[in-house]
Amino acid sequence: MAKDLFVSALLDVYGEFLSEKQKRVTEHYYNDDLSLSEIAENEGITRQGVNDLIKRSEAQLYSWEEKCHYCKSFLRLKELAETGIVSENSSELLEIIDNL
Repeated sequence: MAKDLFVSALLDVYGEFLSEKQKRVTEHYYNDDLSLSEIAENEGITRQGVNDLIKRSEAQLYSWEEKCHYCKSFLRLKELAETGIVSENSSELLEIIDNL
């Protein structure tokens, strides 16, 4: 399973909607860069159990993003703010805000 920075961003936006265990395990995998074996040992479950939890969490996170698009909008707003060209993209900002 390839680690994906977008899943880490999805966790920031939607992580509170996951169960405590799903959130903890998925954060360990994506944010703390722990292996499945390390997480399994820490959580007292099998490596396969960790993998299943992560897969279910990913599916839920992607499903919520598909419906809401909050993460994509947040990342785009962040990108515009960091470039400092907000005034040049005011129509894009208004479009993003209108879609929230």
